[in-house]
Amino acid sequence: MDLSEFTYSLPEDLIAQRPAERRDEARLLVVRRGSGRLEHRLFRDLPELIGSTDLLVMNNTRVFPARLIGRKPSGGRIEVLLLRQLDVGLWESLVRPARRCPAGTRLLFAGEALEAEVAEGTDPWKRRLRFRWRGDFWRQIESVGRVPLPPYIRRPGDQPEDLDRNRYQTVFASRTGSVAAPTAGLHFTRELLERLPDRSEITLHVGYGTFRPVHSRRVEDHRMEAEFYSVGETAAEVIQNGIESGKRIVAVGTTTTRVLEYLIHQRGRISPEEGWTDLFIYPGFAFKAVGGLITNFHLPESTLLMLVSAFGGMDLIRHAYRVAVESRYRFYSYGDAMLIV
Repeated sequence: MDLSEFTYSLPEDLIAQRPAERRDEARLLVVRRGSGRLEHRLFRDLPELIGSTDLLVMNNTRVFPARLIGRKPSGGRIEVLLLRQLDVGLWESLVRPARRCPAGTRLLFAGEALEAEVAEGTDPWKRRLRFRWRGDFWRQIESVGRVPLPPYIRRPGDQPEDLDRNRYQTVFASRTGSVAAPTAGLHFTRELLERLPDRSEITLHVGYGTFRPVHSRRVEDHRMEAEFYSVGETAAEVIQNGIESGKRIVAVGTTTTRVLEYLIHQRGRISPEEGWTDLFIYPGFAFKAVGGLITNFHLPESTLLMLVSAFGGMDLIRHAYRVAVESRYRFYSYGDAMLIV
C-alpha cells in the first residue's frame, strides 16, 4: 500500500489555531459505515447518537508541559521536548539544535533550579538527558515547562496562551504522562459526560511516535514507537463484560482504539495489565473490539489517518474528508470531530 493513498488537500485556514469557545460546541460529522450516509451534527448531540447498548471507552492520560526552553552555560538557546522517562531523572528527548548538544553538554532551565546533562545521543535529533533539580521534579516541570502544542498551531510570540493549559487537556485527565493530547477527548465537558451512558477509562500515554511522520513510501514498512498503556481491573472487567454481552464498544480516539485492539489480538480478551504497545493499524486490519470511533480530523499521510481509514473504509473516509473540507470543518487537534459507527 502506497503512502500517496492517504493524501488530501486542505486549505490552511481550516487548520484550527484555537479551540471552540465551548468544548462541546465543536461540529461532529457522523459517518455511518453500513449506509455510507453522513450527518452534520454538533458534539453536544452525542447523547442522541450513543445509546444504552454502547460502552464508551476513553483515554484518561494527562498531558504535562513537556516543552522546555533552556540555555547552555555559554548562553546558547536550547529547546527540549521530553518524550519518555527511561529511569528516575533520565529522559529520552528531542533537542533543538541537537548538533550543538554532544554528550556532556550542560543545559540550564528556570534559573538553574532545573538542569540537565546530555548523557548520549540516540539519533540525529534525540538525546538522553539526565536531570538534576531542587525540590520536586514534577513541580519544576509544571512551573517552567510549556504546553507541547503541535507545530501547525502557529501563534504570535513564543509563549503559548494560558488557555492551552486548560484546553489542551481533557476534563477527565488523571494520569500524567503524555506529550500530546488524545484530541478526541477534548470535546467532552463534565455536563456532557453526565448525559452519556456507561463509560470506562484506560490509559495510553501519547508519545512522539504517534505523530512521527511516515517516511517509507510502502506503508507496511513503517514501524510505530512503543507507548505505555495501563488497564485497571475494574475497567478490564467492564469492557470485557461489555464485549461478551454484545455492547458496541465506542472508543474515544485512536489511542484508546490501539490499546483495546492490542489486548484483544494479543490476549484474546481485555485483561488488566500495563505494558508497551507498538501496534500499527492500517487498512486490512481486522477490528475485534471496537465498534464505534470518535476521532478528530488528522494530517495527510499520518498513522492516525491510516487507522481511521482502516476502521471506516478508505473510500468512505476519503469521501467524508472531502465533505468536511467543502463544509469548512475545522481540522486537527483543536478542530472538529467525527463519529464513525
